[in-house]
Amino acid sequence: MINKTTIDQVFETARVEEVIGDFVQLKKAGSNFKGLSPFSDERTPSFMVSPVKQIWKDFSSGKGGNVVAFLMEHEHFTYPEAIKYLARKYNIEVEETEQTDEQKLQADERESMYLVNEFAQNFFERQLHKTDIGKSIGLGYFKERGFSNESMEQFKLGYSPDVWEAFTSEAIKKGYKLEFLEKTGLSIVKDDKQSAGQQGGFDRFRGRVIFPIHSMSGRVLGFGGRILTNDKKPARPSGGAAKYLNSPESEIYHKGKVLYGLFQAKQSIAKEDICYLVEGYTDVIQLHQSGIENVVSSSGTALTSDQVRLVNRLTKNITILFDGDAAGMRASLRGIDLILEQGMNVKICAFPNGEDPDSFAKAHSEEEIKTFLTDNAKDFIYYKANLLLEESKNDPVKKAEVIRDMVESISKIPNKIQQEIYVKECAVTMDISEEVLFSTLAQILAKDAVQNKKGEPRKTFEGIKKTVETKPQIDPQFELERIIIGLLLRYGSVKEEFQDFINEKGEEGEETLIPDKYEITVYEKIFLDLQDDEIEFANQVFRDLYSRIMLEFSTKQSLKIDSFINQIPEEHAAEITSILMESERNILHRWEDKDIYVKDKSELEPREVIETILNLRRFWIKKKVKALGESIKENRGEQNLEVIKQTIDYKDLEVRISNKLNRVI
Repeated sequence: MINKTTIDQVFETARVEEVIGDFVQLKKAGSNFKGLSPFSDERTPSFMVSPVKQIWKDFSSGKGGNVVAFLMEHEHFTYPEAIKYLARKYNIEVEETEQTDEQKLQADERESMYLVNEFAQNFFERQLHKTDIGKSIGLGYFKERGFSNESMEQFKLGYSPDVWEAFTSEAIKKGYKLEFLEKTGLSIVKDDKQSAGQQGGFDRFRGRVIFPIHSMSGRVLGFGGRILTNDKKPARPSGGAAKYLNSPESEIYHKGKVLYGLFQAKQSIAKEDICYLVEGYTDVIQLHQSGIENVVSSSGTALTSDQVRLVNRLTKNITILFDGDAAGMRASLRGIDLILEQGMNVKICAFPNGEDPDSFAKAHSEEEIKTFLTDNAKDFIYYKANLLLEESKNDPVKKAEVIRDMVESISKIPNKIQQEIYVKECAVTMDISEEVLFSTLAQILAKDAVQNKKGEPRKTFEGIKKTVETKPQIDPQFELERIIIGLLLRYGSVKEEFQDFINEKGEEGEETLIPDKYEITVYEKIFLDLQDDEIEFANQVFRDLYSRIMLEFSTKQSLKIDSFINQIPEEHAAEITSILMESERNILHRWEDKDIYVKDKSELEPREVIETILNLRRFWIKKKVKALGESIKENRGEQNLEVIKQTIDYKDLEVRISNKLNRVI
């Protein structure tokens, strides 16, 4: 258990914009920040961060909360893990009380797998740096590749000895279960325990140097292991083993959703506003060591939409780096359409024949590498067209296929202006008229539109009628209660002059509304007015929030959103975030650019407070009158007289409130 003192210190120190900025590229938007949603695929920002309130809101998915809620949503941390992550980031010492055996058993499967991976990373590092065989073979290999001690430390490189169960035995000895060693893929378990060793399992990565694969926040998701084939380092396991071996897919590791080196590169990518994509682990490390830190790798797998989305959160610009091998270039070109679909700018940079990112970085200075990348990064149109045209030579049929392939790529670009520019460039490169290309593009887009519609079921008249009938109705009471919570959160402690209207009877019995001005805080105004009619909130979350907020004001006379939101249940915190960030949605829409001016909620309007309270009171009275009417129908006799009298009184009160409301409006 983490001490409350540590938790309080973490919340006081952590800045939501700094933490989220490690995962999402944020841009200033007034007093807030905006960026692309990390929870959905989008091209225009719908993600808002408020440094003042220390909360965030993702309007595309509906998620929101404080800094811990973001880490729990994005990184799938448990609450304690999120606190520890923030403590490490801000150099806060974590004070913990000892966990009981029962609490340890309660750790879920995912957490157990993360813990096993963390232990494995430390084990492999120790083997590399602290054992004679590790220094001789593993460290020797990395030094031969030109990796510095700093690089090995930064990427947490390691070594797994060429022994059947060195890691498995050590892990079990330390209390880690074979079940989770198998699920992470660190150990291979066979039915024949005699051939698999006494523990029932043997090491997957034995005899390999190890490259840990981290999440964006630095958690160990899996491992890559390279076999050592150098005759001077005879550490190769028996049999025809693959050169590289990765952890298998698991609950925590999905290779299509991970980019190697992103944890180390994310800040540089956001700062430089460009990401370099390479093929292998060593390419990443060598470039990083040479000063090109904004580089990641798909780890030898075909690029996926999820991987592109990871980069898209940090920058719109991506350059693919590869050697001059034509086969390698063709493989890389397949991922271009995925990048274009997400509205990103993609370039290609090929190294000279016989060179790859690793060897080139080793032989050149930082300045030379940067100059080469700048001078040789070409637009994808240029590269794809020239590469494919070279293959088609003078074959008209193949050339037609190449042209259509190019237009297919252009059709993936969401921006119409960019599409037109690329069509014109393509026409020049391929020596074909723009009209033909535009016509082909129109055909492809029309075909895509038809295919997209085919996936939607055709609606009959009855289907349309049913959709209309089942459309959710707005609940006025819910909306009014929500507005009141918002008023309390924004202006609760503000002292303001309010103007109410008092009913006074004239000499002839006629009623007149007389203005009555007085000064009072917003929370007192709301509390006293709702207390008059003994109104209770219908929505359970709002009822709980109302009680908590009023308690906070009555004891402290103020409410600090950032600390208050850290002390309440998760569903309450999510609702508060949604209410407070509602006005920030207008920043995303940029209504001012369309000459539409939205009311600024930074300043209190007393009329809004009075109007909302009167509307809620009127709505509540209407419900009362309706309930009394039902009671009259069910019961007959003298007791109905009392019910009728109550109904008349409520009706009279409803008229008075309506008169006041009309005067306020």
